[in-house]
Amino acid sequence: MIFVAFSLLTAFGLGIYYLQVAAVRSCISQPNLEAGLYEPPVSILKPLKGMDDSLFENLESFCQQDYPEYEIIFALRSFDDPAYRVALRIKEQFPARDISIVAEWCGEGLNPKVDTLVPAYRASKHGFVLISDSNVRVEKEYLKEIVKHMQDPEVGLVSNLIRGVGSGSLGSALENLHLNTFVVGGVCFLDRFMKTPCVVGKSMFIRREHLEKLGGFGEVKDHLAEDYIFGRKMKQLGKKVVLSNHIINTVNESWHVRQFLARHIRWGKLRRQIGGAAYLLELLGNPVVMSLVPLFLLGISSMTLFLPLAAFSLKAAGDYFMGRLIKAGANPVLYLLSPLKDVLIGMAWFVPVFSNKVEWRGDRYIIGKDSFLSPIASSSTVQTLHTT
Repeated sequence: MIFVAFSLLTAFGLGIYYLQVAAVRSCISQPNLEAGLYEPPVSILKPLKGMDDSLFENLESFCQQDYPEYEIIFALRSFDDPAYRVALRIKEQFPARDISIVAEWCGEGLNPKVDTLVPAYRASKHGFVLISDSNVRVEKEYLKEIVKHMQDPEVGLVSNLIRGVGSGSLGSALENLHLNTFVVGGVCFLDRFMKTPCVVGKSMFIRREHLEKLGGFGEVKDHLAEDYIFGRKMKQLGKKVVLSNHIINTVNESWHVRQFLARHIRWGKLRRQIGGAAYLLELLGNPVVMSLVPLFLLGISSMTLFLPLAAFSLKAAGDYFMGRLIKAGANPVLYLLSPLKDVLIGMAWFVPVFSNKVEWRGDRYIIGKDSFLSPIASSSTVQTLHTT
């Protein structure tokens, strides 16, 4: 009975996963919009904290956009941040670009990314605002591609598909595998089949007038998942939230395995507080973990060995195919790590069930409903919490 039950759960997980693969294929293959002559000026806000992998090259890619008019505002909370020197080098290398650097401790919210963005937003001057993380690298057509969607006045927010690139360490390889399978698959599944916007904060393009109608950054300053809240509020405003099929790169090159686990435990806590009971489906939808349960409960046999081997093979094959769809460019051998990644994610899944606390560099917070933050204790200041 146990074997049959977990065989069915394994089949269920594989079925859900291959629906995600189909959703990614559907998103990628949707027809591109015609560019037209719609090219409004854009303000790009880049929150910076610390030295991300290949930070200079990431920021440089935003200065090479094939777009007529845009400004870039690099936002930090202190001139002492090492990212400031990189931003300064970028500004010096591209004197013809409209680039400014805002370093200001705002102190208006518990979410440090939002708190960093508030002064930059106040300094911005254009009617369209693009928020993009510091570990993102883009192609020169990026702005043109996302602006196309704003030709429809009913579109309020545009986000992008993301893929992880780099893989210079085991932790980075696991991170990129997860981004290029679970994350991109889940985003596309929600968009295609559930008609539910799932905004990923790596890239959020929004009209200033709509942002103001939402209440500005003040509405999300104490939420850890500010991207999700923006997407939901935009939909409540009656505006469309669009997922662009133009893929942007998230650069992860030198991660440790513990960084990979820490990030996805944190993200799991977000999803637990946002999704509630639906969070259970993440574990049930992990075919690799489900296939291993009979082996541990019933011992080694031909059947209990066959089930995980079949699940490993089918899941790794799906991961490889999804990577091909999004042109991840990873070495095919890396997909052999797929079962290991899914086992680690399965183990990390349990932490948010028993804990809703986030600890980051000495500061502790409780994550409540919709990822609302409440400080527990602080040995320094809220500056120590960093969610990117």
